[in-house]
Amino acid sequence: MKSFIKKTKFFDLYSLGDGVYAAISIPGRGAWSNAGIVDLGDEVLVFDSFTTPSAGLELRKQAELLTGKKVKYLINSHYHGDHVFGNQAYSDTIIISTALTKEWCKEKNKLDDVEKEIQETKEYLHQLHKQIELTQDTILKASLTNQHNEMSRVLNDLPHMQIILPNVLFEEKLIIEGSKRKVELQCLGGGHTISDTFMLLPEDNIAFMADLLTENLHVPIYNPESFITMLKKVKEMDIDLFVPGHGNISNEDLLDKVEGYISFIKQESMKALNNKISLQKFISDFKLPPEYMEWTGVNGIKVNLSSVYTFYAGQGRD
Repeated sequence: MKSFIKKTKFFDLYSLGDGVYAAISIPGRGAWSNAGIVDLGDEVLVFDSFTTPSAGLELRKQAELLTGKKVKYLINSHYHGDHVFGNQAYSDTIIISTALTKEWCKEKNKLDDVEKEIQETKEYLHQLHKQIELTQDTILKASLTNQHNEMSRVLNDLPHMQIILPNVLFEEKLIIEGSKRKVELQCLGGGHTISDTFMLLPEDNIAFMADLLTENLHVPIYNPESFITMLKKVKEMDIDLFVPGHGNISNEDLLDKVEGYISFIKQESMKALNNKISLQKFISDFKLPPEYMEWTGVNGIKVNLSSVYTFYAGQGRD
């Protein structure tokens, strides 16, 4: 059972059991995603590092305060910046990911010209501000406002940000044995990104899912078939508590909700393709179902409609 421990500047800390903690991000503060802390016995493991070095450093501080031990391992679930830009707070630890996640971190998260990045981020924030002022859609306004707040925190940290890459790689499964408990890292492929790792605590019946599981969010879909397959396989595992990449700690119901969302987009995309409806018309005529009306995301469902339609229009179509 989860129990609240404390609020920090960036996140709320919850205990999920003896030596297992979830750090649930506070919107707009510079964490942007959720993370985990696991006491292995003699050392500590952290799952994901947030979107800013400042938040990542606070996460490490709290991990070592809670356990009285040093962090030895950091897990990067996937390459997106809101899960790895805090890595520099862990540069002296063992940072673990799949080979593909490291490759995409290196390629997509380059920080060669800091001054250029600062100027581009300022311009992006300016454009977001204009969008916020113009939109009348309350859900979109909230999504844009949160994006603006989070990117403002990234801008604050950009002058001293460093991209720190993983230094230990695995492919499908890695077990880390501690004196107190073990954790299992699993990568069943790519659903949200090209490579998505989740972490199981088999003795505790807890899973840290990163962005394979999110709450009321139009989470980007990279490969719908793989995404659905992975969620089905996780449902077969003996898990009681799930920590999503974004949103509140939940149970298997959230798995069903996300699987249903992806399956719905797949069904609608296949229907459009079978009826020879163009992508442009498919998106422009699409009516958002009531169950997804309150879901957030700066691009709403449109990006996923496009990516899933394109997936099945190409080599992924059965």
